[in-house]
Amino acid sequence: MITGIEHTGIMVTNMEKSLSFYTEILGLKLLDRFNHTSVPVELAFLGLEDKVLVELIAGYSGEVTNEGKVHHLAFSVTNIEEKFEILKEKGVQLKDKEITELPNGKYFFFYGPDEESLEFFEGK
Repeated sequence: MITGIEHTGIMVTNMEKSLSFYTEILGLKLLDRFNHTSVPVELAFLGLEDKVLVELIAGYSGEVTNEGKVHHLAFSVTNIEEKFEILKEKGVQLKDKEITELPNGKYFFFYGPDEESLEFFEGK
């Protein structure tokens, strides 16, 4: 039985740059960081409190497309208009020029340091 999603893994080219983005700009907490035991990659796990949401993977030598099979990673937020302005002020590359409103909430897309597609979503 599936009980939830554990985390989403994101291949990154520069662990320090990505850690800075996900912690300082998005506000996630670094929960753990170590080298993989059987392949030459570094792993960092970020989340909220003790719940891992994102795994950053640095040093992967295979080819990976920006989007791959995962289209985007969405984060739940409050006060989405404020988050939109903060990301603009911090120079984060926004994919959307405005916030889109749906019957179930509002969202906008932006890019992470490795051009990964990210979304902030505020439900109704």
